[in-house]
Amino acid sequence: MANGTLTPGGRKILDAAALLFYGRGINAVGVDLIARQAGVTKKTLYDRFGSKEALVAAYLRERDQRWREWLTARVSAGGGSAYGRVLATFDGLGEWMRRENPRGCAFVNAAAELTGPAHPGRAVIEDQKRWLRGYLRELGEEAGAADPAGLADELALLHEGATVLGGLSVTENPAATARSLAVLAMERAGCT
Repeated sequence: MANGTLTPGGRKILDAAALLFYGRGINAVGVDLIARQAGVTKKTLYDRFGSKEALVAAYLRERDQRWREWLTARVSAGGGSAYGRVLATFDGLGEWMRRENPRGCAFVNAAAELTGPAHPGRAVIEDQKRWLRGYLRELGEEAGAADPAGLADELALLHEGATVLGGLSVTENPAATARSLAVLAMERAGCT
């Protein structure tokens, strides 16, 4: 996958790895199982990705890309005011959690397993969280927040808290609760 293009075998490997890593956990899944589920040999897996660590990073990059594209399209499709677009991120989060994240945030789950700072997946996880905060900051600026960075911190914490509590089934509708708290944060920030 050096040039970024997946062969059919590479696609099968990445699809199988994504289901297994999210469903069972990264450390619980070995390359033998991934290869078997993908219907390829271990040699093919290593030829396409080089290592399990690189496969983990590829899985996380692809999931991040899907989330970014889906969320920004969902927020844009809603139109409306900048204020409404900030709240739409929480509506989108609730939908995504029901559809794609029944076990909580894949990045939070991966971060708990990938404790070594040199693991290539860590950089993907950190980039994903920075992107979300940056996106929320942009939306906060558009909504007129007096301190867009501070608001972005609050909104990102609400997003992350909702995904963690949702994955643990601690609250019934964590994204809706986070949305309600986001309204208060935006009012404090002077958003209109």
